[in-house]
Amino acid sequence: MILTDTHTHLYSDSFKDDRDEMVLRALDKGISRMFMPNVDLDSVAGMMELNNKYPDNLFMMLGLHPCSVEENYQEVISNLKIKAKEIKIVAIGEIGLDLYWKKTNFEEQRDAFITQINWAKELKLPIVIHSRDAIEESIKILEESKDENLKGVMHCFGGTLDQAKKITDLGFYLGIGGIATFKNAGLDKILTEIDLNYLVLETDSPYIAPVPHRGKRNESAYLLSIAEHVAFILGKNLEELAKITTLNSKKLFGL
Repeated sequence: MILTDTHTHLYSDSFKDDRDEMVLRALDKGISRMFMPNVDLDSVAGMMELNNKYPDNLFMMLGLHPCSVEENYQEVISNLKIKAKEIKIVAIGEIGLDLYWKKTNFEEQRDAFITQINWAKELKLPIVIHSRDAIEESIKILEESKDENLKGVMHCFGGTLDQAKKITDLGFYLGIGGIATFKNAGLDKILTEIDLNYLVLETDSPYIAPVPHRGKRNESAYLLSIAEHVAFILGKNLEELAKITTLNSKKLFGL
């Protein structure tokens, strides 16, 4: 059985004391494919180091996270484009909008998002979207940007059924993580209404640990708890869910 964690910040300082052990715990649980989203220029070096150490298991993205959008965002994106010529990346991400942590620079976030969408389309790479308190705004931008080269995933989906259908109608995947295991999140009712071929699994570690690890530091090994819960919701066995969601991840990232 092969499980795929499509979104995990393995380079985070949260893992500085046991990073290798954490990766090995994930591999031992069958999570043999892990995709690392980039958030700024400073996170690139740690991501590259991990990719060099585990080239068959860990894969890299590049992108400027909306919470990292500052006055010099255009310069940062230009530097990320230079990095993209030096390393192998599988997506542009994570990019998007955040109106929870940063509400005062929406226009800059929006411009950075659109700029990186166009960059991804030029490279024919998928985008990995962060959208907190901004799903409708993100969907509108996707609808305006849609063409044959635009594809990707709405990471850490926690919206409504209507929003889920709008996203999948655009051909995008939904990234399902620890929120799906939370009792009052309501994702169980949404997942049963969405085609499984549009779902991928993720941890977003070290954040949003699933039940029964809620409140702890999250890690990729905990993807197994997410997969077990989603399989239960959908009435699938774990092996079938792992096979389909891993295949979806291969279609998404082209691997």
